[in-house]
Amino acid sequence: MKRFCAALFALGLPLFAAAHARAEGGALLVERAIARFWAPDTGGVASPHFIYERVLAFEARIEALADPNRPSSSEPYRDRHVNDALERHVAETLLAGLHIDPEPGEAALLRQIQSARARLLERVGGEVALEQAAQAEGIGARDLLEMLRRQARASLYLDRMVAPMLDPSDAELRALHRTRHNPFRELPFERIEPGLRRWYVGQRLAAAVQSFYQNARSRITLTPRAELPGGVELER
Repeated sequence: MKRFCAALFALGLPLFAAAHARAEGGALLVERAIARFWAPDTGGVASPHFIYERVLAFEARIEALADPNRPSSSEPYRDRHVNDALERHVAETLLAGLHIDPEPGEAALLRQIQSARARLLERVGGEVALEQAAQAEGIGARDLLEMLRRQARASLYLDRMVAPMLDPSDAELRALHRTRHNPFRELPFERIEPGLRRWYVGQRLAAAVQSFYQNARSRITLTPRAELPGGVELER
């Protein structure tokens, strides 16, 4: 817990207030696992992972906020956002559990947590949008840090064990800037280099995570335990 608090302080993460739902009869519903999954890569059936309802709902909101055709405020996410969030969650969890050689130190991990948070803020449209999504699903600062830590370890595994993707060269970025396939093409390179770098790294990581999931899909056992957010049916 002390390590979490230290990282929260270093990152300046806001302490989101957690909203609690009450089940029938007035009992306090603290948490509910809606799916369990495991894969041989990370210990098999003896080491299952669980996906919790409010976490997946929050991650579906993130996918919706990052969607150019985002839903209205009355419809925070759609079926495809839940499915995308589920696949990303499973893939990142498995990647984060794989061995990295050499194992990254805390300083390297903290840097990647900071980078993951910066990319997340750009995806959702800023701090306010992130805080609103977190409050809507009862996500606290510790929950957010756990998600960022998972993403950080997954990105380090992909970068060190699959292909370098976290530190593109200036030549790569300048070549990308000259193409029409980036949101910064109308602005001077020197002005947008940090944003272009985050965007490019985020695009490469997302593609690598999706590729990993598709390749590992036949090895993943995913079992529903409850209805997914929005009534989405779990694809087996």
